Amino acid sequence: MPGVTVPLYQAKAEFFRMLGHPVRIRVLELLGEAPTSVKDLLSDIGIEASSLSQQLAVLRRAGIVVSARDGGQVVYALAGPDVADLMRAARRILTEMLAGQAELRAALLDADTAA
Repeated sequence: MPGVTVPLYQAKAEFFRMLGHPVRIRVLELLGEAPTSVKDLLSDIGIEASSLSQQLAVLRRAGIVVSARDGGQVVYALAGPDVADLMRAARRILTEMLAGQAELRAALLDADTAA
């Protein structure tokens, strides 16, 4: 609807929902390394071409990736560096979370052996 504004928190939630698919995350990780052809994305991800096409279309509509023809190939790239930064931040956060879980597990195991 024209003229309807969405609160920022709702727009952020919709953005993260859009990212919430494993194939889309993998595509963004790969494109964060370098622009990549559809052929190479298919090879790296190992899914059907139609499934990859659907996920690329979602990312393209959101303005997160762009595509260009290079000869007979279509090459995708991130629309800007911020998404690669977001993927790196997510990796750091997950690493910290897992480290914390490993420390808790070790403490629980120590407590079990001491009892």
